[in-house]
Amino acid sequence: MPVPLLDIQRQHAPLAPEFNEAFNRILESGAFILGKEVQAFEASMAEYIGVKHAIGVSSGTDALLVALMALDIGQGDEVLCPAFTFFGTAGSIARLGATPVWVDVDRESFNIDLEDAARKLSAKTKAMMPVHLFGQACDMDAMTTFAKEHGLAVIEDAAQAIGAEFKGKQVGGFTELGAFSFYPTKNLGGLGDGGLVTTNDDVLAEKVIKLRNHGMHPKYVHQLIGGNFRLDALQAAFLDIKLKYLDKWHEARGQHAAAYREALKDCGAFELPAILPYRRHVWNQFTLKVLDGRRDELRNYLNAKGIGSEIYYPIALDQQACFSSNCRGGGSIRVSHELAASVLSIPVFPELTVAERDEVIEALKQF
Repeated sequence: MPVPLLDIQRQHAPLAPEFNEAFNRILESGAFILGKEVQAFEASMAEYIGVKHAIGVSSGTDALLVALMALDIGQGDEVLCPAFTFFGTAGSIARLGATPVWVDVDRESFNIDLEDAARKLSAKTKAMMPVHLFGQACDMDAMTTFAKEHGLAVIEDAAQAIGAEFKGKQVGGFTELGAFSFYPTKNLGGLGDGGLVTTNDDVLAEKVIKLRNHGMHPKYVHQLIGGNFRLDALQAAFLDIKLKYLDKWHEARGQHAAAYREALKDCGAFELPAILPYRRHVWNQFTLKVLDGRRDELRNYLNAKGIGSEIYYPIALDQQACFSSNCRGGGSIRVSHELAASVLSIPVFPELTVAERDEVIEALKQF
């Protein structure tokens, strides 16, 4: 039985009447960018995450970018960044002329290694960008203590972790700023691009609101040089519809993850992802560490059976050619390199059927 890595249409098909109503409403309004639909979605997100301000923007990468801009990060500044994450985390730093400083990650959690971060500090270090990778929160007690000790601002990259919690509090509200992505494959995915910046700081919120619209406030008065980081009304309306179902989808992902962890706990060909204390894991990905250099062999094996899988991420950021002349901190990135050579993610989307999940389990056992 073929099993896709993800099937967005299964999620969207039952919501089509609600999507169509929203589309017709916005079409008739003629208000397609920002406006009431975005404001309503922002209010819903602020309440869901538990923050004072939630500001819709054009993508998750732009959420990181505008958050850095709000902190005045730029030329000559350094930002601590995990070497094992999606490109946008470091790309947003480099785009502003700042320097990504590569920090290794913890092998169990995939999150930033603070011991290595301490070794990478310099007089130029201004901020750090921990990533709640694959849907599991970083240890935010340790993270905020570290940042306070060293006078660093913190941007939480929560692109893959909406709804994830540490000690009962959702990610995105622990530090100065949080950044979320609504790329279609995310747990809360749009029907196109979209992102969100979160903060409890009134001054930073006002600055982000200005920066997302060319630094303009009031109309045609530009106090800052911002960009076009605006969220479309249609995406906001679609996301607001989907938000009502998000915790149900999280629960389904968790059930799939629990079934995998129970059925595969004695398999010796790979290590299962950990669930760390005080966390609510939302399972944007279920990521195996395949042992003995057999990752590609396993992927080919699953592919031959029609079972979807993906490598997130096959190249650590410190090994990307585009960063060869604008980075610091290489040389101790052992775990990130190991993970890039061994990780493989398998289907865990909410609409996955039990029969499909059992097909994946049986294939992994046979391997």
